[in-house]
Amino acid sequence: MTEPAAAPEVLLFEYGGGALTETRFASVEEGLAYQSRAPVRWLNVYGVADTATMRAIGERFGLHPLVEEDILNARQRPKVEAYDGYLFLSTRVFSERGASVRLHYEQVSLVVGRDFVLSFQPHPLGVFSQLRERLRRGDGLLAARGADFLAYALIDAIIDAYFDVLDAFTSRVESLDRQLVADRGTLVLRGIHRLKYDAIRLRRALLPLREMLAQMTRGEHALFGDETRLWLRDAYDHCLHLSESLDAARDMVSGMLDLYLSIQSNRLSQQMRVLTIISIVFMPLTLIAGIYGMNFEYMPELGWRWGYFGVLGLMGVIAAAIVGTFWRRRWL
Repeated sequence: MTEPAAAPEVLLFEYGGGALTETRFASVEEGLAYQSRAPVRWLNVYGVADTATMRAIGERFGLHPLVEEDILNARQRPKVEAYDGYLFLSTRVFSERGASVRLHYEQVSLVVGRDFVLSFQPHPLGVFSQLRERLRRGDGLLAARGADFLAYALIDAIIDAYFDVLDAFTSRVESLDRQLVADRGTLVLRGIHRLKYDAIRLRRALLPLREMLAQMTRGEHALFGDETRLWLRDAYDHCLHLSESLDAARDMVSGMLDLYLSIQSNRLSQQMRVLTIISIVFMPLTLIAGIYGMNFEYMPELGWRWGYFGVLGLMGVIAAAIVGTFWRRRWL
């Protein structure tokens, strides 16, 4: 079931020259009428499903209609695109929800201009909360830089959120790995498939993000200065570390699936061995019973007083000999 779209909420941070102004707009009209002269502006929007709000913001900042469409599309692939005077970045932020611990993601879009950064989220995710607190405290490094460094700080906050998600994912992998040998039910197999599916989703988000950062560090986008690209290089290293950790977890999940199938195959082989041994033990006994079950008139043992007990004893000796042979060869 699709969650209802959050009501549009617009929050503006303006800073530069040691001053910071935080403004929360109650309506789109109020935001459009506001005039800002600060060196750096950060406009954060919650509730990007509202088309009217998106269109008004697009007109105010000169966004291309394709950018507005990508922001409204909640399943947009992570990417970076250059437009005239600004960059558009689309990323994903993951979180764990529900008692079954399912990964859920929200799209976060960024528009980076010369003196402004726009961030769009469907709901308040809390991923930028520490960054806002740093601005309120007057963080010297962040407050003294331009919009390109603010964009780096937002990207770095998204990457930090991936570390928390990946740590929780790795803990789930290790926990299920400990249950693998002891649990014979199908819940383990379902858990492995869930982990495999989540790993694929994380990889589909991390690889484009790593490529985005690689483009920025190579200087393909002039909006980022040389000093900011050094910080972006550090963010790229963090993203590379995330990708390597995820690959290690994916390999562990694949090994768990192979081990599960091997354990099931071994259990089936043990069951088949027991059934085979039982069949082998009864094969000669069935042969003897079949011979003496034939309705011939002249059979020497039929007239013997102890014939019945003799045949039963012979069957017992043969069965004991077969079981003893299997026992000495450690087949039992």
